[in-house]
Amino acid sequence: MEYDWDEKPELNITPMVDIMLVLLAILMVIAPNVVFEETIMLPQGVASKQVEKIPPVHITITKDKIIKVNKNIFQIEGFADNFYLFSKKLNTKSTVLISADKRLDYGLVMDVLQAVKQAGFVEVSLATNG
Repeated sequence: MEYDWDEKPELNITPMVDIMLVLLAILMVIAPNVVFEETIMLPQGVASKQVEKIPPVHITITKDKIIKVNKNIFQIEGFADNFYLFSKKLNTKSTVLISADKRLDYGLVMDVLQAVKQAGFVEVSLATNG
């Protein structure tokens, strides 16, 4: 047999792909059976103080732009100042839940959110349906 010097050599990757597929199949069979277990010792806790339940503050904004804080009614005009004064009676560690009508302008809801944050509340959530 005579070698053809004009023919360019070709790389045959089929055997390499076959080996890789076999290794992948072996790995997929073995991987679920591998158990990683680490033993840790947790410290014992002591219930020395009861966690006090702080009632949340509910803020509802109606489609008529009337704001209800718990059972108190505010107008949108001057809400930030009025809420700041009203919030002095509230615990600023309590969670504030803001519910707004979906037809309202997004900027109005963000103004209420900013007023709540400026009053010193840290945990503020926006309520959604669903």
